[in-house]
Amino acid sequence: MNPFDLLLESSEQLIEEVKELDYEKINDKPTMDKWSISQICHHLYLSENLFTKAIENGLKDKDHESVVHKPIHLVSDRTKKFESPEIAKPSEEPLSVETILIFLTQSRENLLNILRSIDDKSILSKKTANHPAFGELSLEQWIELLYLHEQRHIEQIKDIKLSNSYV
Repeated sequence: MNPFDLLLESSEQLIEEVKELDYEKINDKPTMDKWSISQICHHLYLSENLFTKAIENGLKDKDHESVVHKPIHLVSDRTKKFESPEIAKPSEEPLSVETILIFLTQSRENLLNILRSIDDKSILSKKTANHPAFGELSLEQWIELLYLHEQRHIEQIKDIKLSNSYV
């Protein structure tokens, strides 16, 4: 499956997981030190906006002869905790399902508009942007990482729903 299809599929999965929840359930924290589902979604929205900016800036950068592939699949291992950078930490304010769905749709559409504007997609493997955890990543890996990051949090949402009997 190409990266665009993966992003569309992932977006649909995420929306499916949250659209039926009510205000109380989506804002309920599993424990005081864990994020609520709305906070996870807000984090995904903030992260996607940052990824979009990184890709946008990377497209303006020079081409690289060879770009080292990094082990971004580590993001899928939920036994490993990653600390979210301050800029991608969600608000403590509760959010409605409608607001979350608007945020998620808006950030995905912004990213897809940039990706659709690229005539030659092979350029994504030649352009890079610096990632706070992985360093220099090809834009191709940025897209893959966004998908993996979103999948990680979709699984987290499923776990919260199961543990709180939301299903």
